[in-house]
Amino acid sequence: MQQLRTLRARPAAGISGPRPSRDAAEAALVEHYPALVRLAHLVLPPSLGRQRRVLAAHATVQRALPRGRPDRSAAPVPPPRTPRDEARAWLRARVVARALAARPLLPAALALPRVTGLRLFPRSGGGDELALDRALSAVTPETRAALALTVLEGLTPEQTAALLSAAGARDPGRALAGAEELRAGVSGDLAALLRGPEFDPCTVHLRPTDLLRRRRRGRAGILAAALLLAAVPVAADALRAEAPPPAPAPAAPAADPAELRRADPDRWADTSRVDFTAWPARGARTGDTALLGRALAAWTGGDAVTRTTPRTAGGPPSAPPALLYAGDVDGAPVVLLHDGLRLARYTEPSTGRPVLTLARADDADVTTAASVALSRTGAGTRFLLAPWIAEAGVRDLRAPAAPARALPVARDGLTAPVPLPAPGPGPAADCAATTVLQLRSSARIVEDHAFLVADLGGLGPAHLTWTPLPAPGIPSRQPREAAGPAGLAAWARTGCLLDGLRDSGVRSVNRWEFAAQELPERAGRALWACVRAETWEGTGRADVLLETPVRPPGPARPLASVPDTAACGRFGQHVLAGGPWTAPSGTRYLLAAGSRHVVGITAGGAVRAHARGAVLAVRSAAEGVVVLDGRLADGGALRGWTPPSR
Repeated sequence: MQQLRTLRARPAAGISGPRPSRDAAEAALVEHYPALVRLAHLVLPPSLGRQRRVLAAHATVQRALPRGRPDRSAAPVPPPRTPRDEARAWLRARVVARALAARPLLPAALALPRVTGLRLFPRSGGGDELALDRALSAVTPETRAALALTVLEGLTPEQTAALLSAAGARDPGRALAGAEELRAGVSGDLAALLRGPEFDPCTVHLRPTDLLRRRRRGRAGILAAALLLAAVPVAADALRAEAPPPAPAPAAPAADPAELRRADPDRWADTSRVDFTAWPARGARTGDTALLGRALAAWTGGDAVTRTTPRTAGGPPSAPPALLYAGDVDGAPVVLLHDGLRLARYTEPSTGRPVLTLARADDADVTTAASVALSRTGAGTRFLLAPWIAEAGVRDLRAPAAPARALPVARDGLTAPVPLPAPGPGPAADCAATTVLQLRSSARIVEDHAFLVADLGGLGPAHLTWTPLPAPGIPSRQPREAAGPAGLAAWARTGCLLDGLRDSGVRSVNRWEFAAQELPERAGRALWACVRAETWEGTGRADVLLETPVRPPGPARPLASVPDTAACGRFGQHVLAGGPWTAPSGTRYLLAAGSRHVVGITAGGAVRAHARGAVLAVRSAAEGVVVLDGRLADGGALRGWTPPSR
């Protein structure tokens, strides 16, 4: 990484060449056109939108051909492997330079081709492609260019730095370092992902624009022409008169109800991107332009009480959002909108000002885009279910063996009110129960897929999963749905933790059972679990639990809670924790356990002990801070978590 950062913004010696003939350049462009357009598409900014970015990529490549007489002072390009590659290498450098240089004035500079009446965009990929697309959107164009040149074009870092320098990049070394960091964070075959349909601007879908809107605009154009002809006889008198005050500027497209996007009702069953973009517009008031106009005005700066979930931007949409719902819910008009990154719920209560609630939804999927809370009243919470939900029920996590209670759902996807769960008996009364829905996806998109979501106070419920104990000799397990008997039994011991996550922007919660331990004095078997709550931003909170058979029944209380951590997740797969435990005999012990790659544990501070393997148990009557250190199978070190000192 450091070596990449030290690359100078100077072309290496001996890698310049004259411009090829126009015939050679045209032949190379035709032969390598798909690769060159894909390269331009990756470098151009995603903020253009899918259609304009596709058109801009084709325009960038087509305008890279040489014009006029040969230029003897051509920019340096990486040396070709054979003479046949000279023209391609020269075009590649031109494409990168034009894609980078045209960024500030892209629409005017490229003079994009016109496509009337049609929208065209690449095919949607799977979850890995969507994750990579989001990662690419967060880096600079120079970094995207460095990644494409090294991964797709096979250039060395030195060759890439020289090409970027010739293309006008200020710091090729930083771009290469950023590309390397992005490359390290991608799981799977990066080259295969970049060559997939998500990043192929030469294989596109065609869809018509809004036909009704085009028809209205056509009528408006005819009416405008007629009015213009009628105004010609009085034009001279009007010019002599005093100029009238200027007309008010037209409303921004994002605030115009006629510009709202509406997905096809069956799109969810015919796309690999099953999220909020596939929701159709539902509800009895989707044609109420007055209501829709008030909702858009509230989002673009109108008079409404605005509430946002943590780490959610509060500004207006940059483009016309999609309409997901408009109707009356529990006596109040409600509008639900989606701008690709956020959900916006607009509500007009019977008294007081309208309320606009914003929440992030940029990484939604078939589970996290399965339901939205539309109304909360004393009778309960009404949810709007995704069109792909075929069955819905309500569960009590404290009763895992009880069947789910059927939840009535109207034809437009709106559920009956779901009341808050009643307090549990005995010690369970200390646990604030959480509303949990058990949903089942339609067989049109996936077979036998049931999952749990928990209402934590936000617009979208959080997805609940669990990861069982690893088996010896078997690769680490992935989070799985918690709707089965084993998952429900696991969450019955953990559900009380959900109440502490309310209104914190949580997207998903996973219970990971990372170790089991035989207790001293033959007291049974203890289970170590880490509950990770992950937000839409990617940050997470981890709570470590020690569950023993002699623990008195009641709410689960974590030994340690760590905020803003990657631990217990995909990028934090090593964990070590410990804490005190009292045996039935009254003897106090220090227990500790680590995940599957921990091969040794050392305790220091108030307790000094060492154990081989992933568990430790030692008598300890001492009070004070205990420090745990673990040794990993690859020789690495791991600091453990312990309860805070009292």
